[in-house]
Amino acid sequence: MSKFTHIIFDLDGTLTDNTRGIGNSIKYALKQMHIDNYSVDILEQFIGPPLQWGFKNVFGMNDRNTELAVGYFREYYAEKGLFENEPYPGIQELLEELNNSGKKMYIATAKYEKYAQKIMEHFEFDKYIIQLNGADYSGRKATKTTIIANLLEVQKLVASNEIVMVGDTVYDIEGGKENGLSTIAVNYGFGKEPDLQKAGPNFFAENVEELYEILTT
Repeated sequence: MSKFTHIIFDLDGTLTDNTRGIGNSIKYALKQMHIDNYSVDILEQFIGPPLQWGFKNVFGMNDRNTELAVGYFREYYAEKGLFENEPYPGIQELLEELNNSGKKMYIATAKYEKYAQKIMEHFEFDKYIIQLNGADYSGRKATKTTIIANLLEVQKLVASNEIVMVGDTVYDIEGGKENGLSTIAVNYGFGKEPDLQKAGPNFFAENVEELYEILTT
């Protein structure tokens, strides 16, 4: 029987590929902020960390402009970007198999919780997920460490190596480790392999099939 009894998944880059939706939403926000002189490649830096971090650190926005840009992002995302998205191949089957084997599953995401909930319901992940915990509107509850800690507190779960955080960025791995959990880095999402390896996950999965093997053996 697998050592993991409780599994916490990241959402973007781990369960679903929302590259197109996030990219289009960022482009819309930058257009509204009258910013057009940038490389499309730079938008990859927005995948993973909180939106506020991206606008501040990638584009050097002050607090006021960051707030405006996040608002524009959400304006597009709520209407269109939310569903410019799809589960990675094999994820639906993975969740079903884990559920059938009695695993307790959760989602911890830096995405705004209201949007993450809609995505979870749209793809019917809610058949398997006990609780989704995401970022609040203000961005105060935006770090992965805080989001995971809050989920553990609500679920009355005590930190253990039988609880595992699964994600595609260093934020997921660091957040899991800082909460005393086991960690699995997946290499099919948005994170960079050297960064993930440096973060020191307990396990590393190249694809969904390897993730299944780690979670069930």
